[in-house]
Amino acid sequence: MKYAIILGDGMADYKIPSLAQKTPLQAARKPFIDALAKKSELGLVSTVPPALSPGSDVANLSVLGYDPAEHYTGRSPLEAASIGIPLSGTDLTLRANFVTLSGEERYEDRSMEDYSAGEISTAEAAELIAFLKTALDDETTELFAGVSYRHCLVLHKRTEKAVFTPPHDIIGKKIGAYLPAGEDGGFYLGLMKRSAALLAEHPVNRRRVSEGKRPANSLWLWGAGTKPALPPFERKTGLKGGMISAVDLLKGIGKLAGMRVIDVPGATGNYDTDFIGKANACADALLSGLDFVYLHMEAPDECGHQGDVAHKIYAIEQIDGVVKCVCDRLSAAGEAFRLLLLPDHPTPVALRTHTRDAVPYLLYDSTRAAEGALSYDEDTAAATGRIFPSGRALFGHFIEKP
Repeated sequence: MKYAIILGDGMADYKIPSLAQKTPLQAARKPFIDALAKKSELGLVSTVPPALSPGSDVANLSVLGYDPAEHYTGRSPLEAASIGIPLSGTDLTLRANFVTLSGEERYEDRSMEDYSAGEISTAEAAELIAFLKTALDDETTELFAGVSYRHCLVLHKRTEKAVFTPPHDIIGKKIGAYLPAGEDGGFYLGLMKRSAALLAEHPVNRRRVSEGKRPANSLWLWGAGTKPALPPFERKTGLKGGMISAVDLLKGIGKLAGMRVIDVPGATGNYDTDFIGKANACADALLSGLDFVYLHMEAPDECGHQGDVAHKIYAIEQIDGVVKCVCDRLSAAGEAFRLLLLPDHPTPVALRTHTRDAVPYLLYDSTRAAEGALSYDEDTAAATGRIFPSGRALFGHFIEKP
């Protein structure tokens, strides 16, 4: 038996008036997924423990079968693992976003215009990080370049004594009430202010503004944590596993779990990603020795954060093709397989941030049909009355022997 989880990050949503009170999942044309729903198990799953925030870090750990309450130590350490940053037990690491802030003179009076600095390119971001390192790095502080707007700051021998806010939670809001707070809040705010002063007239930003793009005019620090430890996935499940994702968060989870991290050319982490390239990579891995693949699609989440209904629907429609490609290739090879399709959390376009609502799942088993539903969406899943209390519980159900 082969196993594939196809994760549409942030895919679930609320009903939208402009879509005739449908959700993006309901409005999207997804003929293959809806046909699969008729012979699959549907239900809801709560992926976020009550004591934790509904981040993709917590939710994806849960869907992968880990207990976040036991293994979660912060978001940034997971991304640091992907980047290859060596961490000691006394290191603290933080996510450092390039963001676009409005232009008021006082930093505290500015507003969060874009948590991703207009999806700045990785090459441009690397140039800016290299520049900032010359001014900000010292014996206790190191910046590391990641992908696009997502980077890491490592602090040696420092504890977390501050409260941080994810930048995607405050789009359009004045930042004054959301700046780092607590005993060490001033230290982190000082780094952010220094970055803004250094970036203001950098040639990369001048060029971006001249091209009508958003400048990366500040770092925003959040997602602090310490070195994590995950039990090896194969030891935990008996399955040789692989991870496919464009983002460091999921790649880091895969690395820490001892899974094979599979890079796919053209994978961007947004709606312009190579969806079918990722689907074929998933099928290739399952047909060449792996037992399990976690195929992560970031695009719906990014569109939710941007309030972009049209592209969120587009991304879901592309995921329909991904599911079809994986199923068709495994079926053609004569492989018995189970496929689990779900989001990690909702990212409603009206809110532009995550919520902790239970999400719909679809579980298909090629060896036996289930009594399914006419389509896969939030309402049909809820109508089954079936709900798992945690991602870990659903994962155990998914990989159990039929």
